[in-house]
Amino acid sequence: MSGHSKWSTIKREKGAKDAKRGAIFTKLGNQIAIAARSGADPSMNAALQMAIEKAKQANMPIANIQRAIDRVSDKNTAVLEETAYEAMGPGGIGIIIETATDNKNRTFPEVKNVLTKNGGRIADAGSVMFQFTRKGVITVMATGEDALLTVLEAGAEDAVEEEGEIIVYTDQKDLAKVRTALIGAGLPVANAELQYVPNAAVEVDDVEKAEKVLKLMDALDDLDDVTNVHTNADITADV
Repeated sequence: MSGHSKWSTIKREKGAKDAKRGAIFTKLGNQIAIAARSGADPSMNAALQMAIEKAKQANMPIANIQRAIDRVSDKNTAVLEETAYEAMGPGGIGIIIETATDNKNRTFPEVKNVLTKNGGRIADAGSVMFQFTRKGVITVMATGEDALLTVLEAGAEDAVEEEGEIIVYTDQKDLAKVRTALIGAGLPVANAELQYVPNAAVEVDDVEKAEKVLKLMDALDDLDDVTNVHTNADITADV
């Protein structure tokens, strides 16, 4: 999971910078609006609660959060559609690009253009997806055997300690339950979301190729309609 972790770490640092300049609010608003389809009350909707917490961590104004929730009942607002595009990147890596958009005719060409400019391409449906499993992924800012034991007792499928934190993996339907249990046990949860986790890694040990991979991932993540980017690249090169 080292490549997955490297991209996740870079993305988290990038997200903090984007939050400072407000560039992330469009993405967060889309995620809130989609989650709110299952209910506008966060106390009754775990997905919405997690989306709101993520937005608050990025200092998104409460008014913006409420507007995103209200989009569900606004008949004059274009409906957001969720689409996951499959792609291949430099060195044969697999990529899944999650989007939320009110105009697929805008989003697909933007995604395709970024891929083409950075050594990637759109892949046939199903040709990449089978290499990943949809799981809940929780980042816990803790280390040590006691914390790992607490994580497993909370119902996690697996947990890996790396770089001063614990990455927790759950069945996708158990994400909210495990997250709640970890918070109740006093562990600091930094992030919790559904991700496409690679079943096996494709090692990228060449510096030039690794830089191309990260540049592509960064460019995809910069698109407003893209909500998440996942890869099976295991970047072992020192970049």
